Amino acid sequence: MLLPESTLHSEFFAILAAFVAINTVMFAALAIAKIVPMVHLGDLIPGRRRRSETRSIHPETTPDLPVVPIPPAI
Repeated sequence: MLLPESTLHSEFFAILAAFVAINTVMFAALAIAKIVPMVHLGDLIPGRRRRSETRSIHPETTPDLPVVPIPPAI
């Protein structure tokens, strides 16, 4: 369907074209925001949420302390 030239130069068509352009840019920005990985501000700022010692079932050994072997049972 072809429109007459007077319709293409009307104020309504200009407003509609501006709305479509802004809508396209917004949806493109939202699509890019979905692709980019999330950045959590808590990961960038060290806080009190960090544990001072491990809670693993396999405790870490510190290199400062010597490992003392357990003598065999008699």
